[in-house]
Amino acid sequence: MTAAPQQLCAHCHLPVTNGGVREAFCCYGCRIAYQVGRGMTEESTAIWLLIRLGIGAFLAMNIMLFSLLLYSGTLTEVEAPVRAGVHYLLWALATPVLVILGGPFMDSAWRAARRGRITADALISIAALAAYAYSALSTLGGGADVYFDTATMLLVLFTLGRYLEASGRAQAVRCLEPLFQAEEGFACVVADGQDQRLQVRDLSPGMRIRIRPGERVPVDGVVRHGRSETDEAVLTGESRPLAKSPGSMVRAGSINMLGQLIVECSAPASQSAWAAIARSVRQALEQQTPLQRLADRWAAVFVPGVIILAALTVFIWSREGPFGPSLLAGLAVLVVACPCALGLAAPLATTLGIGLLGQRGCLVRDGAVLEALAQIKGVAFDKTGTLTMGTPRLAGMETGDIPGDEVLRIAASLERGSEHPIAQTLVAAAHEKNISLDEILELRAVPGSGIVGEVDGKTAAVGTANLMTELGWSVPPELLSRAKTLERGDFSLVWVGWAGHARGLMWLDDRLHEGARDTVQGMRRHGLFTALLSGDAQAIAARVAESVGADAIEAALSPQDKVAALADLTRRHGPMAMVGDGINDAPVLAHAAVGVAVGGASDLARETADIVLPEGGLHLMPWVIGVAFAVRRTIVINLAGAFGYNAIALTLAAMGWLQPMAAALLMVGSSLFVIVNSLRLNRQCARGMTNRTMASATNE
Repeated sequence: MTAAPQQLCAHCHLPVTNGGVREAFCCYGCRIAYQVGRGMTEESTAIWLLIRLGIGAFLAMNIMLFSLLLYSGTLTEVEAPVRAGVHYLLWALATPVLVILGGPFMDSAWRAARRGRITADALISIAALAAYAYSALSTLGGGADVYFDTATMLLVLFTLGRYLEASGRAQAVRCLEPLFQAEEGFACVVADGQDQRLQVRDLSPGMRIRIRPGERVPVDGVVRHGRSETDEAVLTGESRPLAKSPGSMVRAGSINMLGQLIVECSAPASQSAWAAIARSVRQALEQQTPLQRLADRWAAVFVPGVIILAALTVFIWSREGPFGPSLLAGLAVLVVACPCALGLAAPLATTLGIGLLGQRGCLVRDGAVLEALAQIKGVAFDKTGTLTMGTPRLAGMETGDIPGDEVLRIAASLERGSEHPIAQTLVAAAHEKNISLDEILELRAVPGSGIVGEVDGKTAAVGTANLMTELGWSVPPELLSRAKTLERGDFSLVWVGWAGHARGLMWLDDRLHEGARDTVQGMRRHGLFTALLSGDAQAIAARVAESVGADAIEAALSPQDKVAALADLTRRHGPMAMVGDGINDAPVLAHAAVGVAVGGASDLARETADIVLPEGGLHLMPWVIGVAFAVRRTIVINLAGAFGYNAIALTLAAMGWLQPMAAALLMVGSSLFVIVNSLRLNRQCARGMTNRTMASATNE
């Protein structure tokens, strides 16, 4: 057996004795250096802020200690030279704090100002610079009052607030790290008896990869050696392990649970479902939601207004008393009004929501989709392939005096290139009877009706009774009679004809999708109206609607009819989501307030949908809506808290009842409230998923 390669420190590349993780470090110093220099954006920001905060806080504490000499009255008028010396010492200690902690705020404020924007960093910079400049001038002029302690502690508290914000964001995206590493991670490639560590993006089909217990499968592939179980929750939403042995398929993103596997790569990492989810999450996080844009527009007006209010506060108070206390009142206005919490209110909750859905294999177009989903009043479902299994069974056929195999051959030949479940059933039935199918190049799909093409030199068609009518073909009375009887039996009917006549009638039955009833009932528990929009006959659709407990039903709909039916439901009940699959559902998914495609959906349906559930993930729909509700509720609470805090705190500061440092502490507290309230989403939604899983297990 080949010995495992020696793992090296991710920063200094020295050997690591206790490795086994993706990035190992030989010491704590290397870990910090790596996170500052090359860690994920939020992790790097948090660590770098912590380092700056430590240095600045050390200097600020010394400034506070020396400032106590001034505030306590220990230094008398006789000791004026000593007092002046303390002032210069405080100045010397405050200057590096201004550079280390204030520099990033000022740089950000300046870059924003050059683009014509005034941001929260401008408030922080003005407050710190005003206190520092006043104190410096007072020191040079031999004044009695300096506020270096105020300037430095403001920067310490603001940096602490930014550290808490960065830590909160880092925690929000930490659960997404496996997704972000979909094509950026490393894999252990086995070649010529040696293990080689390559980036996942460099893997190619045919390579063999060693996957140890606890590691994530980097690419889609086939097990060649070993036995284990994998957790595919990131792809299917279910965490029940699946047994794997030689010949089994494994999917990128799943986690190897028990034994070691040697997997042969079957496709590049960029083509896996895991990579598609990762790209979807990245794109979603880059988009602003309507509430975020509203908060940004409000902040763009609010910040300049605060600067004007602070200037007025200084002017009014200075007319009634000394300038020093008046300056502190103005600084308190600047500090307490910093809209840091407002800036976090929507993005943090949205990021957490997208991350939670991404962990369960749900693709979301952008954060605005979650807001739209939280405002829907009803959900409409397609039937075939959505609420039903979508794999109907050929139950029988009526062909008169024409051989059944001939009718099946023509029908299957026409349906050969279609992805519709009924088409696949007919093709499979022909293969079971060893019927040779024709290669038909000239085909015309009639959406919602069927397919027309040339078979054996004559025009042939397979589809609905409406298709036969549209083509003007005659239908034998015995087939019409048989069709009426079968419709009462809730069967799906398929007509086959050629040369101007309907020649045969096939009937299929379908099974309800596992969890379909629980899904529809979950919608109703959320207080949502439910409807079934189907292209099937009324009797078939009615049976399914009754089985799942839908509130309303519309049957025998073409794709355009579905759009009209959804528009009518929207007028009567409010914004509607649509859940479906297949090419026929693409138009109605695009017109819905939120279009949701199931995992087996056609490429067109997936492209027009706002959310794509994982394969077999229909049961996740109530939980997905619960996440959307929780995200919006959290954002509203965050915004209410941020607006309420600013309204009260600004009033107190303008009245001179708040000192700048107290105002800074209140600002940090408001940011901390938003962070803690947002991070509650993880527990709330995880509890909801646990309850759903337990309910499913009980039903089974």
